[in-house]
Amino acid sequence: MKILAIDTSSVTASAALCEDTHLLGEVYVHIPQTHSETLMPAVCELLRRCKTTFSEIGLFAVSTGPGSFTGVRIGVAAVKGMALACGVPCVGVSALETAAWNIPFFTGTTCAVMDARRGQVYNALFTSSPTGLVRRCMDRAVGLDTLLEDLPAEPVLLVGDGAELCYNAFKEHRYCLLAPDRLRFSHAGAVAALGLDAFQEKRSLTPDQLMPVYLRLPQAERELRAKMAQNNTIRGASS
Repeated sequence: MKILAIDTSSVTASAALCEDTHLLGEVYVHIPQTHSETLMPAVCELLRRCKTTFSEIGLFAVSTGPGSFTGVRIGVAAVKGMALACGVPCVGVSALETAAWNIPFFTGTTCAVMDARRGQVYNALFTSSPTGLVRRCMDRAVGLDTLLEDLPAEPVLLVGDGAELCYNAFKEHRYCLLAPDRLRFSHAGAVAALGLDAFQEKRSLTPDQLMPVYLRLPQAERELRAKMAQNNTIRGASS
């Protein structure tokens, strides 16, 4: 089965085409352009280079978050549209697990982190086993102080677009390693691998069931709620 996978959850954008567990091709972009500019041209070029048409795709996979609200929406919307047009299932996978998947044989704890702004990071902790990654916690949004308290004394490998931020904050307190740049960020090839696992575990979705995973409200909604609360306070004080 051919799998088309995409990742736009962080500062990078990538697309990958796999035949089951075999990676046929991958496009990875880490430049200052919006994902809406780079994603679909990358997908079309990838399929052209691999001499594959959309009709040959049996599964679409996408990182559904957490991460950049805009980036996650772009990726999920693209996969929903392609899967609907092709009439095939899709799967969503964790962006944090995707980042941790890049380095599966690290013997300590892998800490996947994405910068959530406002003094928080999105985070999940993993360890390796002979059969793959083992989760130590669910995806979450936490402050840096809380995350530091949760890190073990053993070596910790930092991956994700918040890795450098956490490395600078934690290196005086924990034995932290910063993953090399080429392995630090999510790749769509990992999305495809995790997507295949989800499909085989019968966790595939119809396009209308596929949804982003934000972990907290988008900034626009937070600001709207704060404004509404302020207006309610003003009205209450004047009545």
